[in-house]
Amino acid sequence: MTVDELDTRILRLLLEQPRTSVREYARILGVARGTLQARLDRLEREGVITGTGPTLSPAALGHPVLAFVHIEVTQGHLDDVGDALAGVPEIVEAFSITGGGDLLTRVVARDNAHLEDVIQKLISLPGVVRTRSEVALRERVPHRLLPLVESIGRAAAG
Repeated sequence: MTVDELDTRILRLLLEQPRTSVREYARILGVARGTLQARLDRLEREGVITGTGPTLSPAALGHPVLAFVHIEVTQGHLDDVGDALAGVPEIVEAFSITGGGDLLTRVVARDNAHLEDVIQKLISLPGVVRTRSEVALRERVPHRLLPLVESIGRAAAG
């Protein structure tokens, strides 16, 4: 999908002012409300915009421990293990990966003992061979997309 300069301006506003109305976005951008809505619909349809809900803090929800758990899976069981991971509420993301291991998960926990319990649950899943965990100490760069959107916008404009 081609993202043009107006699209990047729209995306930037969505990231910077997520609770603003479509009418106000149109006013800020100097475009018709219908134009803006059509662009938003296309960006959603094309998968550029994937959600509109709030961003939640696991730490504020009582799960301040963050770990990245690599999972090695018995050959031929990747889909089964992936499906089973969806049933573990402390897993907030899981990806198939290359390199060391087959899956990389982002796991949150109440404390280190709870993290150990979650890891033991993962190890007991059918098809899991072993796990390797890395505990995050401090977030250095929070999840962000605005610098990427700005870079795409500069490329589209220039």
